[in-house]
Amino acid sequence: MQTSAVPAAIAALLDICRTAPGLDGVTVVDGPPTMDMSDADLVAIGWAPGGDGGGAELVQDFAYAGARSRDEDFSITFWVESWSGDDDIAARRVRAFELLAVIEAAIRATGPTPDAPTLGGAVLWAHLTRAQLQQIATDQGARVGITGTVTCRARI
Repeated sequence: MQTSAVPAAIAALLDICRTAPGLDGVTVVDGPPTMDMSDADLVAIGWAPGGDGGGAELVQDFAYAGARSRDEDFSITFWVESWSGDDDIAARRVRAFELLAVIEAAIRATGPTPDAPTLGGAVLWAHLTRAQLQQIATDQGARVGITGTVTCRARI
């Protein structure tokens, strides 16, 4: 019996992002990046900068009387970033939202019906529910990132 659908959902989201046509050439990592990310586009699943780094948050409750199954609601944090080393923050912002759009479209298209995405069967449904834009000007150029949240429901 599984305790949570979170590990399978993160693995599925990583696979979806790594194979999404619009993310060709984009570095997709599991958790926090551990390499030099200068002059690159990045997607990090299960992590966002600042605070505790995010990851996933979950709650569970009995699915129905008898306590044999549980419903699990959870959110997976992710980070998309565009950084080219130049000072054009508008171009970086457009690129960051392009990356976010690819992820949202890939999630919508997951599973047998686009209106009920399942992350390849890992969850009952998943969808993009939140995003927060961050724009940073550094001595190494403009960096724009978006912290996103994919919210899911699973039956375990």
